[in-house]
Amino acid sequence: MTMLDRMRRHKGWLKWSLALVVLTFVVFYIPDFLTTTTGASPNETIADVEGEPITVGTFTRRYNAQVQAYRNAYGGQMNDQLLKQLGIDRQILQQLIDEESMVAESRKQGITVSDVEIRERILALPGFQENGTFVGEQRYRQILQVQNPPLSTTEFENSLRRALMIEKLRTALTGWMSVNDADVVAEFKKRNEKIKLEVVPITAEAFKSQVTVTDAELVPFFEKAKDKYRIGEKRKIKYAQVNVEQVRGTITVPETEIAAFYQQNLSQYQTPAQLRASHILFKLEGKDEKVVQALAEDVLKKAKAPNADFAALAKQYSEDDSNNQNGGDLDYFGRGRMVAEFEQAAFGMKAGEISNLVKTAFGFHIIKVVDNQPDQTRPIAEVHAELEDQLKWQKAQAEAERIAKSLEATTKTPADLDKVAKERNLAVVETGLIASDEPIQGVGAQPELSGRVFGMKEGEVTPAMRVATGWVFATVTGRQDSYVPQLAEVKAKVADDVRQEKAAEMAKQRATAIATDLKNAKDFAAAVKRAGLEVKTTELVARGTAIPDLGISEAVDAAAFALPQGGVSDAITTPTGTAVIRVVEKVGVTDAEVESGKDVLRDELVNVRRDKFFGTYMQKAKSGLKVNIKQDTLARITGGL
Repeated sequence: MTMLDRMRRHKGWLKWSLALVVLTFVVFYIPDFLTTTTGASPNETIADVEGEPITVGTFTRRYNAQVQAYRNAYGGQMNDQLLKQLGIDRQILQQLIDEESMVAESRKQGITVSDVEIRERILALPGFQENGTFVGEQRYRQILQVQNPPLSTTEFENSLRRALMIEKLRTALTGWMSVNDADVVAEFKKRNEKIKLEVVPITAEAFKSQVTVTDAELVPFFEKAKDKYRIGEKRKIKYAQVNVEQVRGTITVPETEIAAFYQQNLSQYQTPAQLRASHILFKLEGKDEKVVQALAEDVLKKAKAPNADFAALAKQYSEDDSNNQNGGDLDYFGRGRMVAEFEQAAFGMKAGEISNLVKTAFGFHIIKVVDNQPDQTRPIAEVHAELEDQLKWQKAQAEAERIAKSLEATTKTPADLDKVAKERNLAVVETGLIASDEPIQGVGAQPELSGRVFGMKEGEVTPAMRVATGWVFATVTGRQDSYVPQLAEVKAKVADDVRQEKAAEMAKQRATAIATDLKNAKDFAAAVKRAGLEVKTTELVARGTAIPDLGISEAVDAAAFALPQGGVSDAITTPTGTAVIRVVEKVGVTDAEVESGKDVLRDELVNVRRDKFFGTYMQKAKSGLKVNIKQDTLARITGGL
């Protein structure tokens, strides 16, 4: 971790502390970023477990956090369409239900967390410490307030209480579990042994051009594997759609609503004060403070001299290796990003000013403020179009849902569907025959709609169902049962499979034929060359590493790690072909390495066992809990996200 990373540590601590909740299920805690509102009150209930509500506000915060995590990891690749395909909304709701179920089970088991325990944990959290001691009540509250959105002490402590309840439940259920030394040592060696290989890959792809396939070969091949080519059931779907975009075109938003919405969400249009600074750091660790201070004061005089080159002085004197070669540049940062003493000094300066010596836990700093930008708020005129569009979309979502729900009672048969579509001027789409896992014309992949349609009887109509573009009522207009096709219908696919099988067999025969020669060869590489093949040499690799042209192969790993150094394998068949390998070098694990690493590995293995046990226990416990999901609220919210 660089010095700058450590100075900016407060930004990430909250994720770590709240992640106590994550014991079996993956949950992300990262500040909100989405500005989209859902048209539902944050206090509205989206689901409840044993009567305990999960609110829209909780769901939205978690949803935004998850999306931000994906966007941080994948950037522009993580677009709205992909998010919908991943079903993030359903995943988030399931996480919250799982979490609430753990809390409910904790209460059922009589587990409580006292205020004293909450206080002790807060005092112990690294994010609330400076130089090993608690930062104090004022700083504690400030740290919570700089989160986005800000957290009150009550909100944070309630979350922490829930996390500790779950932690206690897990400990009570799994604390007895352990892993013995023999298993730890065996796993450590398995993970850390390495080998260097010479690989002779003989892929099926290399033989495909040599393969001929006759019609006579296709018949027996097809007859033995007919069911592999079975074509699943297909249906024709007709649906009428209440399209949100069309409804949006009819919506007007009063100026008073735009102004009110702007005020309610003002923080979204504000940029907190930030500044850009450079510094020169003189570390104190292991040094005489007076000597360091004297040097720092001498450099300070040079920095404040007329025409002084601060960047050059930073390169010469600063001991912050993360930025000294950049002239000590710390780039732009806001409040709450640096340690308190540094931040207080920097934000009290104007652009171009140089501080006196500032002492922090890291040493003495000389700070130069390069640019100082005050708090900024985008005026309503600048964001008016954005606000109006957002409110139109909100209203359109709600109005489309209202229309769809109002039509449910009178849309029970295909004739009703046609009548309603005509009266309401709804777009009607009739698809061709499609399988249940294929996208639906006009609305794309819709697993819930497809599942409903493929489970319907003839003459039925779905209730109003949410799709990406609005709400639909659907019925089935045609059906083709699952069947095994005639060979002629899938001839190209069968021919390709025969070709692949024959090529793989040729690769295996070729590898088998040369394996004996390679085992007996004094010069492995020369023997491979004489055979007209190519040797590919790996670096030192552990189990589970991708091998050239073969990928990750358990068969290759098993053979390679069983061979002695210098040993040559028989032909090894993999999904992509066949190979012969030679072990060039084998690096084992020393007793000292095992001793130094086994405790960390033991903790990991124990936690895996405990997590598995706890997950199984909670699945059974959850089946006895009353869980209620408000589908209408979920649909309304996810339509706006």
